[in-house]
Amino acid sequence: MPEEFDELQELILGDARKIYSETVIDHAMAPSNFGKMEGADGLASIRGPCGDTMEIWLRVGEDTITEVRFMTDGCGTTIASGSMVTELRKGKSLEEAQRIGQQDVLDALGGLPLESE
Repeated sequence: MPEEFDELQELILGDARKIYSETVIDHAMAPSNFGKMEGADGLASIRGPCGDTMEIWLRVGEDTITEVRFMTDGCGTTIASGSMVTELRKGKSLEEAQRIGQQDVLDALGGLPLESE
C-alpha cells in the first residue's frame, strides 16, 4: 500500500502546484520553527479572518531576535506563512523585524492565491 499512498500524494501535490509556489508547499509540509517556546521574552497571538489562530514566541539577546517559534491551528497556507514569518525575523534587530510586513511575507512565499479562488 505505500506505493498507492505515494501516488496519491503526488496527485495531491500536482494539484497544489497549480495553485501554490514550491516555497509555500515546502513550508506547509515541513514548517521551520514550529512549536512552543519555553522562557520566551515575548509572545503575540492573533486570530485570522477565517478563525484560525497563530502564536509567535521570541527570544531576544542584545536587541536581536535569537530565536523565534510559532504554533497555529490554521490551514496549510497559515502554516507556510507562520514558517516564513519566523524565518524572515530570525537574526534581525527588533526594529528591522517590525518593518517586515504582509507583502514581504507574500513575496518571500512567491505569493498566495486570493481568498475567493
